[in-house]
Amino acid sequence: MIIGLTGRIAAGKGVSAEFFKTKKFEYLSLSNEVRAEATKQGIIHEREKLQDLGNLIRKNEGTGALVKRVNTHIKSYSNYIIDGIRNLGEVEELNRIYCNEFILLSLDAPVEIRWKNVQKRGKISDPKTFEEFLSADNRDYEENLENGQQVRECMERADYHLYNDSTIEGLNSQLEKIYSEIVRKC
Repeated sequence: MIIGLTGRIAAGKGVSAEFFKTKKFEYLSLSNEVRAEATKQGIIHEREKLQDLGNLIRKNEGTGALVKRVNTHIKSYSNYIIDGIRNLGEVEELNRIYCNEFILLSLDAPVEIRWKNVQKRGKISDPKTFEEFLSADNRDYEENLENGQQVRECMERADYHLYNDSTIEGLNSQLEKIYSEIVRKC
């Protein structure tokens, strides 16, 4: 089984990935594929530069390119959680490869909670000011390029939608319900 994660910046995708790791899912990240390419090319790991590079990879190699890259790590006998889905081509590629084995989850949270999450986690690529955060979030969510960030459209295609407006325990409770439903269907 392949579970994909899409959603707004700092809405709880990392917490969701950790939840599925406790269920013996292997973790893979499309963003890590972009970071690896950035390192190879000597590009600083700032969000805007990583977004630009992800767009360039999709432009040069096709909108499903990052899925094809991460797919080289997948073994048929394991379950996987794939984080960082930001383009419809990635959703379509995962559906094409895994058909009924692919489930997409979307995560959202109030902007204030997401900004606090960004400040707490302190990733190198995270925006440093609220204005930078809003700009990066808007680009991720609203960019209207074929090869670009299409988080809104990915979220609309999701099989399950989570709204993370309380605690980690609250999000984990939502995830447990979804996980139980998925397992019952299999």
